[in-house]
Amino acid sequence: MENKIIVAGIGPGGEKFISPAALEKIQAAKFLLGSRRALAQFATTQETCAITGDLDAAINFLREKILIDEVVVMVSGDPGYYSLLDLLRKNFKSIEVIPSISAMQLAFARLSLPWHSATLLSFHGRRPADSDLKFAQGKILGLLTDADFNSVTISKILLDCGWHENSNVAICARLSYPDEKIIRTTLSDAIKFEPVRHCILIVGW
Repeated sequence: MENKIIVAGIGPGGEKFISPAALEKIQAAKFLLGSRRALAQFATTQETCAITGDLDAAINFLREKILIDEVVVMVSGDPGYYSLLDLLRKNFKSIEVIPSISAMQLAFARLSLPWHSATLLSFHGRRPADSDLKFAQGKILGLLTDADFNSVTISKILLDCGWHENSNVAICARLSYPDEKIIRTTLSDAIKFEPVRHCILIVGW
């Protein structure tokens, strides 16, 4: 009989931002799966498996261990927001999700901005359609980035999509860590800065 997979969000990175419920499950787990960074941060005596580019290895680990006990899968941010949850749902039936906050939530909080009407998109390993990125009066974008689609390349794309060069942009990097940095600038100036990778961009408030 298969046991349950617990998908635990570990927040944006800093330990203060993980939910107590997720931390409790992680600490009590016998089997723990997550990124190398997450395992280094949270694993103690658990049997672990690192999530790498070889996702088949992670799935095989889960299939083996859920025959023995629950397995906790740690994902960054909130599990319902661009995480492994889609893949896990395709492969397993019994899943429980325990959220923590995402870096996107924290970015809006740092700017004291509501985000209920924002358009949230990801450039992490993908490129949103121009129709979703197109400028509209009052539009606010919240964007995940990666190494290639970074603060500079995305700012150029937004200018091509009709955003004004003086549109506000906040480059939110290393959120929740001691070296957290938030740069408030404009799109025209953002393209002149050194590229910031794996950050959150908030545009147009």
